[in-house]
Amino acid sequence: MLTPEVRMSHSVPAEPPSADRPVAPLAVAAYTPAEWDLLTELPGRAVVVAAVPGPGRADPGVAAGLAGLEAVAAGRSFDSELVRAVAAAIYARHDAGTPQRVPSAAPGDLLAAARVATRVLHRRADPADSAAYRQWVQSVAARVRRVVPPVVAAQEPPGADDRLFLDRLGRALRLR
Repeated sequence: MLTPEVRMSHSVPAEPPSADRPVAPLAVAAYTPAEWDLLTELPGRAVVVAAVPGPGRADPGVAAGLAGLEAVAAGRSFDSELVRAVAAAIYARHDAGTPQRVPSAAPGDLLAAARVATRVLHRRADPADSAAYRQWVQSVAARVRRVVPPVVAAQEPPGADDRLFLDRLGRALRLR
């Protein structure tokens, strides 16, 4: 479990990076350890599920994982304190060598976790932070789904399966 003193690279997007600038303890302290774990694991779950090849989709391979990592890392420079704290916590766990649970690749498990996280955010988070977090998780999944494997000649718009997946995730996150 992380302590409330999570380090991050940016405190405000306009400020230069600083590894010595802590996230405000309020971002972490507002949640129980189980809730915080849920919030910090959901973006990784979105990457795993979005990267799974489905009907009509080729295996995106390593490119999907890299796109997911970039999308999660982008959270470190969000305007939202909550998103920055979650992204920092994800990378702090990795940097500390904390063993990570392998998230389920079942879409139903992701959607259920997204609904629970949305309820937690509704109860505990500032509405702007809640919206930013939920949009960030959706954008993580969308970036992974946009990755086109090298065997596909041109980048095409997302297929019907991709749109359906992202719509279902958006509904679970109460974005639609």
